[in-house]
Amino acid sequence: MRKLKQYSLLATAIAAVLSNQAIAQDEQAKEQKVETIVVSGTAGGRGIRKIDAGFAVTNIDAVKIDKLAPKSTADLLKAVPGIWVESSGGESGANVFVRGFPGGGDAPFLTVSLQGSPVYPAPTLSFLENSSIFRLDETISMMEALRGGPNPVVSNGQPGLTTNFQLKRGSEDTEGTFKYTTSDYGLQRLDAVLSGELSDDLYYMVGGYIKRSSGIRDAGFTSERGQQFTINLTKELDNGEINVYTRQTDDTGAWYLPTPLNVDGVDAEYTQLGTHNRQAVIYAGSDDAMEIDLGEGRGWNGHISGGSIKLELKNGWHFIDRFSLTQGEANTYGLVPAGSAELLKDVADNRQDAKGAVTGTIYDGDTNVQSMGRWVVLKDIESFTNDLAFSKSFDKWDSAYGVYSASTSAQDWWSLGNAAYYVLEAGGEMLDGIECNTSVDGCAWNYDINSTGDAKTLAFYTTQSYRATDALTLDIGLRSERHEVNYSVDENLNGIIEKSVDYSARKTSWTIGADYKLADDVGVFARINKGYKMPYFDDFRDNYGTYEAGNPLIKEVTQAELGYKYMGDNTDFFATLFSNEVKGDTFVRRPGEPAEILTNEALGIEFDYNYNHESGLSVNLNATVQDTEITESPDNEGNESQRQPGWQIRVTPSYDFELAGMFATIYGTFSAVDDRYGNNENTVVLEGYEKFDLGLIVEPAEGLKLQIAADNLTDEQGITEGDPRNVDAPNGRYIMPRSIKFSVSYSF
Repeated sequence: MRKLKQYSLLATAIAAVLSNQAIAQDEQAKEQKVETIVVSGTAGGRGIRKIDAGFAVTNIDAVKIDKLAPKSTADLLKAVPGIWVESSGGESGANVFVRGFPGGGDAPFLTVSLQGSPVYPAPTLSFLENSSIFRLDETISMMEALRGGPNPVVSNGQPGLTTNFQLKRGSEDTEGTFKYTTSDYGLQRLDAVLSGELSDDLYYMVGGYIKRSSGIRDAGFTSERGQQFTINLTKELDNGEINVYTRQTDDTGAWYLPTPLNVDGVDAEYTQLGTHNRQAVIYAGSDDAMEIDLGEGRGWNGHISGGSIKLELKNGWHFIDRFSLTQGEANTYGLVPAGSAELLKDVADNRQDAKGAVTGTIYDGDTNVQSMGRWVVLKDIESFTNDLAFSKSFDKWDSAYGVYSASTSAQDWWSLGNAAYYVLEAGGEMLDGIECNTSVDGCAWNYDINSTGDAKTLAFYTTQSYRATDALTLDIGLRSERHEVNYSVDENLNGIIEKSVDYSARKTSWTIGADYKLADDVGVFARINKGYKMPYFDDFRDNYGTYEAGNPLIKEVTQAELGYKYMGDNTDFFATLFSNEVKGDTFVRRPGEPAEILTNEALGIEFDYNYNHESGLSVNLNATVQDTEITESPDNEGNESQRQPGWQIRVTPSYDFELAGMFATIYGTFSAVDDRYGNNENTVVLEGYEKFDLGLIVEPAEGLKLQIAADNLTDEQGITEGDPRNVDAPNGRYIMPRSIKFSVSYSF
């Protein structure tokens, strides 16, 4: 792999420094270790000590989440090694890449789970990836993030990254937190959580938030609004527990899109959306006008509900059943660039000037304008999942058997395109005097659909673990999955079904691993696995001709891992060398264009380091060094995979101290990322950047906490992506500009 050699010195240096420091800390206090239990990667989520896990998993608790101050669920994933996140599009619509796996956007190799159940079995549909329907708040106690490992065998068989968010739960003591947050961009947010005991062995947790703002990129109106309510009930039994929960969410925010990179005054503060253009008229599939409000942005209005039953049966058997129901609307409205910035005189009917459609202002020919599409995507989704498992520990053998089932549906109505020319300024108005602006067909490509799809998955799996010696544990896992899809789509909104699919496929995934304990707190592991990403609705629509020609549209993923782990009293250090190959990936730049079918390989190493000292100093570091290569492609063989950085690093130090008799914590994050290519052709370079965040927490009285957090302190103008729909257009999406939040909370 071409770049790996030039990164090897960096990787070696990081490993040497951190590993030596970890070993030194081990001598300080061997008697006070607190064990960490992880449930991800285990059959039915039964749990295992993290030091005993033969796979790479990262834990982020509520305290760390608070300090990281993520702007969205996807933004939190930046703290996970091996993961590259483009979260600059707003609360919804992130792009998440895993360990060099190929992708053109969204998050095809990410599964978000709540209480161990996937929130939606399809990791990605167009205009919907898992993180878009999940919001962070004070009700979350922990996130686990499992890369590779047993992933292809358990849960929904995701071969890439599975994140599991755990809710806070009640106890015998009544506890609560109320938190008010404001910001320099007008955020008003109230969070609350309350937990306790309803009756003997019956515990509750309730919480949620209400928020309003005009957005980090000010749209001039309330472009972000949302509320969420969660209830979590747990009944403890003599031989187990029953848990049920529901999370009701209605949260939308402006969809931030690529902007011109070659026009003065257009920077990270800029957004296309404003009061002069949020209301529009489109003609979707007919001559009848349809009025829309682009200010609705992207969001989620629905619920995620579920629960679990855990029982200790006779003869040492354990029974776990976890289930989840998701229903709601995940709609998208946005002004999407349809090309490069241009001068008005080059597109005006009179080749000189034009009048603003709202204000009547006359704009001269040297005014910058841009064609932007008024896109509407209405998406109703529903899913039900159930994961049942039996397990038992014998003398040297742990055995588990499970069955996973999922029913997934999506109904879509789209109108993409509808382009018109607008003045290129924040909230710029549409122009009169450009013929195509008033045309039913708009100024560019249009794509309108009405579709409906249903998918069913039934999988049987088993995991077997054998303790060969006191130090060596071997494990194996198998999964047999039947996947069925029924899908139809009307691509012209004329009532005629152009594409119809009745699909069924079966695949067997597997994993084999070995874990060797060098000492009580030091170990190594090795693992290989093979899994699949099964196709869903959009895979068939975008690749219908390929499917009709006999391509099953299944992505085959083979991975190998070699890991080192250390968990001392003050220090945790994990290093994982990974290699993977993804066959059968199909990339479509936009609907209607031909697919590029490719094979991608990646080789890299990831580091996850945590240091906590009694002096009050703590440090977290995660870093990834990787090299990707497209090994099979009609035109791009030998190139690097698009939008994948060769290296990235995040360092988060924190220091606790006393300030005027008050407990205080100062913390920050430094992150840096390498250059990337914006396309598989490797013709568009996205330059690397550095970013600084800084925060301060002060506790003036018991239970009272004041917090100020500055994101992107130096106002770095970094670019996360180019224009995926118009690769040659000099457009890109900036990281979020500098913003400052202040919060006051009271806990009891």
